[in-house]
Amino acid sequence: MNPLESLRLSWRSIRGHKLRSALTTLGIVIGIAAVIAFVTLGASLQAGIIGDISPDDQRNVYGWAADPDTEGGPLAGAQPVFTQDDLEAVEGLEDVEAAYGYATIQTQAISNGNETVAQGNGLIASGPSYIREDRLSAGSQFEMGEREAVLNPAAANQFDENVTVGDELTVTILGGERTTLEVVGITDTSEGLSPFEGFESSPRVYVPTDPYYAEQASGLGIGGGEGGDGGSDGGDGSGESTGEGDGSGDDARFLAIIVEAESTDQSDIDAARESATAYLESDDSDASELLDDDLAVTFQTSTELLQQLQDILDLLRNFIVGIAAISLLVGSIGIANIMLVSVTERTREIGIMKAVGAQNRDVLGLFLTEAVILGVIGAILGTGLGLLAGYLGAQYIEIPLVYPLEYVALAVVVGVLVGILAGLYPAWRAARTDPIDALRYE
Repeated sequence: MNPLESLRLSWRSIRGHKLRSALTTLGIVIGIAAVIAFVTLGASLQAGIIGDISPDDQRNVYGWAADPDTEGGPLAGAQPVFTQDDLEAVEGLEDVEAAYGYATIQTQAISNGNETVAQGNGLIASGPSYIREDRLSAGSQFEMGEREAVLNPAAANQFDENVTVGDELTVTILGGERTTLEVVGITDTSEGLSPFEGFESSPRVYVPTDPYYAEQASGLGIGGGEGGDGGSDGGDGSGESTGEGDGSGDDARFLAIIVEAESTDQSDIDAARESATAYLESDDSDASELLDDDLAVTFQTSTELLQQLQDILDLLRNFIVGIAAISLLVGSIGIANIMLVSVTERTREIGIMKAVGAQNRDVLGLFLTEAVILGVIGAILGTGLGLLAGYLGAQYIEIPLVYPLEYVALAVVVGVLVGILAGLYPAWRAARTDPIDALRYE
């Protein structure tokens, strides 16, 4: 019996039992679709997060002081130990382009004219270069020492009348004190600009650490060697603030600092990291007064920090893929079961085939071909369904669509292999059928 004849007979048998064949392939379809959909969403999410790191951000190293054994993301267990003098000294190092502090200032509300909206941790104090020029859709970076701010679109558009460059806003600090700021720029995205603030979209107002955080630190007494309670969310900038502030904040302690290397070259990044760490841990720094066996300075790049998230995503993806693979196992059992039923139903047909000269290999090939066809159909339908589900999922959560082609190809191969393996025993059993017994079978 030639392969084309086996294919024709197998297809006729499948078409003769359409409902049974459809239910048999359903497990393969669901398993392959689930695998492809979840790996597509995982790859797309990873691309969306990594894509938020611009070339300028890739040269930044983010630092904080915490117990080395503390588990968690950026700023987990961090304590405010870095002073403005430390930042200026680090910025003066040969391998460092810029260095500035980072803190979040807890607020109650932001007012634009007569309209006020509630806002919590949306006030972020940092250096001017934290907001990169290529991320501005309008205006410019703020200047250190000025009462200026850069807003993201979510913050600018949360009022009935959208905020534009040149507008003045009033911010109510947690505790009731108010401060004013002039909007000098609008970013091109509402997503976070660094791992410190996360990459989700939410209203954010970026201000210079001087005067805003300096006033906060002065009012709270965060400085002069007094260590505050850090916390993982960078909330040490919270508390009361006045519009002008009578404290200079020169001894303000920062929870986190950002050091910019001279380029995105890995050697330059490593040099900046090592130089900053060496200085901050030396006796020449103010930070060294608070560093001990329980606190150590950690510097990591965005890519390194995101690698932790990527590891978690990979673990979650592998777990879900493992669950989806159970569907493939169930599907293979279904194919084997149906093929065994088919062998029983067609016992007399097998006897007739052998009586007219069919060899064992012909019968084996016929039933194996039928199992492979079911596996191929399941793989094709599952692949199409998985790609569609991945596309719809990526569109729904607004991330760039990335298809991991190696997983798609693997899913198709697995579908075919499942058909082959599930059909081997039933096909072997059919080929071993005694023709005399088969002809007598009713």
